[in-house]
Amino acid sequence: MKQETTAQGLDARLEEARRRHAELTSRLADPAVIGDRDRLRSVAREHAELGPIVESAAELARVRRELREAREVIDADADAELVELASSELSELESRETALLERVRRLLVPKDALADRAAVVEIRAGTGGDEAGLFAADLFRMYTRYAESRGWTVEVMAVSEGERGALKEVVFVVRGPDAYGDLRHESGVHRVQRVPVTESQGRIHTSAATVAVLPEAEDVDVAIRDDEIRVDVYRSSGPGGQSVNTTDSAVRITHLPTGLVVTCQDEKSQHKNKAKALRVLRSRLLDAKLADQESERARDRKTQVGTGDRSAKIRTYNFPQSRVTDHRIGMTLHRLPEVLNGDLDELIDALKLAREAERLETAGV
Repeated sequence: MKQETTAQGLDARLEEARRRHAELTSRLADPAVIGDRDRLRSVAREHAELGPIVESAAELARVRRELREAREVIDADADAELVELASSELSELESRETALLERVRRLLVPKDALADRAAVVEIRAGTGGDEAGLFAADLFRMYTRYAESRGWTVEVMAVSEGERGALKEVVFVVRGPDAYGDLRHESGVHRVQRVPVTESQGRIHTSAATVAVLPEAEDVDVAIRDDEIRVDVYRSSGPGGQSVNTTDSAVRITHLPTGLVVTCQDEKSQHKNKAKALRVLRSRLLDAKLADQESERARDRKTQVGTGDRSAKIRTYNFPQSRVTDHRIGMTLHRLPEVLNGDLDELIDALKLAREAERLETAGV
């Protein structure tokens, strides 16, 4: 029954796409539309997006018609030569129908409008003390190297360092084609199991770090009024209280309606630090806005900003076994060094496929 309902829903959506495409074709010939550049651009864009769906639907209808004709010939038990010819075509037609069905299902799923945005990545040390900070630094290097392998750029927005190269927190922006679309799957609590450099007994410890990946907000996405924020300036400092700057260039911005706080001290200029902090604040506000609108994203966001507790994990990096396990999809890779060196393609591709399957199911096609 469910399969039959899904098929009916698919046919209804294809018919709606055909109807809308025909309507848009007529509009493209309307002098009123042609004379309005913005309207023409909008109509042309939607028309182009529906084109592949309509073409695939027409091909699917043709293949289904040929399938019915072949089955009718076989069922009629007519001329033996015709039956043999129809039988030989049946398998090929069924394969083409399956492939076309899969294609139109994917085309009907609404595109992720944010996938091509830059990604704002926040990594924070969680449970595990200094070892968690060292692990956060490992994750930062891993994503930086992955970005480099993709030809993307990385811009550090804010960083809070600990001892011996550890990171308490780091916020950075990754820019490149599909940056957010790919990296969004990294959001959650990452857990590491290894012998810390400070462990004299050789015992394996478990530590964690949280990763949140947000779409970079554009000015039109989120408006922030001056009376909604409090800006505090203070003197930048490095690990252990070491002075980095002798002027009050560090900036802390508090968004009064939500209580969100963003700090930035990487630049020597107070104005540059404020601009960076505002960009991060916009991205956090956009993510919160989207989370309110979509229940799925609301669940994702709760995972992203978790406390770093060891029990709320999405992935485990086990050093003694050189193993990486993603608990969401049950995938285990026994090549930890390569993964930490930025070789994330296999994991991210598998996560994207899983998400696409969920989106297809949610779309009901």
